[in-house]
Amino acid sequence: MKILLTGHKGFLGTLLTKYLNSHGHVVIGIDKKERNNLLTCKLDWDIDIVIHLAGESGVRRSLTQPKIYWENNVLASKRLFDTHKDKKIIYASSSTAKEPERNPYALSKHIVEEMAPKNSIGLRFTTIVGGVGREDMFIPKLIRNEVKYANNHYRDFIHAKDVMEAIKILIDTDVDVRGVIDLGTGKSLSIRELAKRFCTNYVETVGDKHERIDNKSNPKELWALGWRSKIDIIDYISQEKNLTNDENLNII
Repeated sequence: MKILLTGHKGFLGTLLTKYLNSHGHVVIGIDKKERNNLLTCKLDWDIDIVIHLAGESGVRRSLTQPKIYWENNVLASKRLFDTHKDKKIIYASSSTAKEPERNPYALSKHIVEEMAPKNSIGLRFTTIVGGVGREDMFIPKLIRNEVKYANNHYRDFIHAKDVMEAIKILIDTDVDVRGVIDLGTGKSLSIRELAKRFCTNYVETVGDKHERIDNKSNPKELWALGWRSKIDIIDYISQEKNLTNDENLNII
């Protein structure tokens, strides 16, 4: 199958490209890191399916630079959707979209969900871990014992490998799945309890009001297709704290 994958040079996109290629798919990648701006670049490729991962992420930056999120999340997605409205589209949304009033990032994802074609599938990702993600995120800091602050929030952490397997099921299934669905483990973990278990010398704080207190998912649509998250995050953290850096990258 020929797949147009936006954001193929990002954290999840890099892993997904390798994963899809290993399963016999042909991936056509578009990424701003290669100077391919979704607002202007070629989009009308001859493909079978679109997987749209490109866009701006992060709550805090959206508070000070909302225009970037409007352009790169909303306007860019609209152009892609308009070009391939007759194709199957799987696109990245976010669990933050459930409370769009909290921040511009959440609002941009909510708007993308509202304007997506009827034949598309929006994936409300929770908090993805594993591989070579952003080093300033909570779990990588936890593994390095570098957490300085632990707030009162709860997070549904899902491993990147489980995310990729869910996407593959959605590509391959004959079941008519449409609309917005959750993609997470279905359980959330306390940030404070994780810090208490795995770190030392941190300070307990109250979470930012612009962020959701708990992003627990309900991936019932994926469960109905037989998908289950396989990697326990507690086990993953425990294992990673005892592995070398080279071994940490081998998650596929």
